[in-house]
Amino acid sequence: MGKKIFVGNLSFDTTSKDLEALFSQAGTCESVAVITDRATGQSRGFFVEMSSASEAQKAIAEFNGKDLQGRTLNVSEARERSSGGGGGGGGDRGRGGFSGRRSY
Repeated sequence: MGKKIFVGNLSFDTTSKDLEALFSQAGTCESVAVITDRATGQSRGFFVEMSSASEAQKAIAEFNGKDLQGRTLNVSEARERSSGGGGGGGGDRGRGGFSGRRSY
């Protein structure tokens, strides 16, 4: 099983093929997946899966801070998504009724 790494701060013009070609220099690039912003549809970053942990570490060391298409890459080990669903707090939104404050 491969090891995933996250690649951020990419130009919006960067393609999966561009990253596959770059990361293949560090070893076997098994897959590339783009992460897009739901609101804008723009790319937020890519996940690259290398064939081994050692190749992933080599790619991180080699490409973190490297310039690609005028942008400095941020390359790091991918973190597992935390379970528990979406985005956090919200206070009393949507509950309606008494807010605990009275104005007279």
